Amino acid sequence: MNILYHLTVLPPKIPEAEALSQEISALRRRFKGELVYLNPNSHSPIYLPRLLFGLHKLRVLWSREREVQLHHLYNPDPFPFPILRFLRRPVIYTITSGVGERLKPGFFNGLAAVAVADERSLKRLEATGVKNGVLVRPGIDTSRFTCSLLPLRSEIRLMVASAPWTLAQFQTKGMDALLAAARQNPQLHLVFLWRGVLAEAMTERVRRLNLAKQVTIIDELVDVNRVLAGVHASITLATKPGLIKSYPHSLLDSLAAGKPVLVSRAIPMADYVQETGCGQVVEKVTPADILAAVDVLARDYDDRAHAARAVGQRDFSQEAMITSYQKVYEAVLAAERVAVV
Repeated sequence: MNILYHLTVLPPKIPEAEALSQEISALRRRFKGELVYLNPNSHSPIYLPRLLFGLHKLRVLWSREREVQLHHLYNPDPFPFPILRFLRRPVIYTITSGVGERLKPGFFNGLAAVAVADERSLKRLEATGVKNGVLVRPGIDTSRFTCSLLPLRSEIRLMVASAPWTLAQFQTKGMDALLAAARQNPQLHLVFLWRGVLAEAMTERVRRLNLAKQVTIIDELVDVNRVLAGVHASITLATKPGLIKSYPHSLLDSLAAGKPVLVSRAIPMADYVQETGCGQVVEKVTPADILAAVDVLARDYDDRAHAARAVGQRDFSQEAMITSYQKVYEAVLAAERVAVV
């Protein structure tokens, strides 16, 4: 099996720290194939809209189709990229950050399969008339993580990943709300994992708010397992679906290390957290709601940590994710053979 993988984001500065790059690397090791970045804006002298993504590589993609059997594209939201209509091999489209209200079912029914990570998104696909949706839970290499207990006393320490790519995302990904919450609660310590983008903007915010004693910024490739050993839980926030993966890898890492998670209601993983009790849902991305959720987590910390240890190594293995995609690939190829006959 040979698959051509596609990403619509710009190439990350630290690929080893970026969740989608890790997931695609695992799939490529198993199924072979190359990775193509369809976003031309890292080299274009003018900004090009998403409607044009990949069109500059169309001839290259056609030439590679002689060697590949499938295309597999990853994108945060269900955007109908025109380039996909020109590809001759079947296309599997993974929507990584959940499905909102707007979607063109006709476009997506023309693809071989549409993969989502959560039941909430799968139900929305079905409700909007998409007939080829499939559920593929994300997976991580859980063997990289060990459970290390950290007693919760007066101070609570949270790891924060999913750093912003733009200045606007300081608000939509809850970074500003988290800093405001820390300013209101001197017992809240935040450890931010950064990825080489907008580090100066973050440092300036911490300086302006006088939070240097409560905030740690790690802007380099780091052993996440070691970071998790020094925190009580992890938190990921978003004001709306489509900003962050349905199941953020940093939260899966946290569970694999036996640390509970806090997640905003807009992120589909909130349903899982509420069902299993492995953390606490933050209803709104405001300082007040963050502090309220932190208080509940601290009050019930032993129970939430016990639940995190129970599910973290069980529900999100990388091998299960790879097996799920293998089934999707095989089903698509089998349908293609039938269509040809």
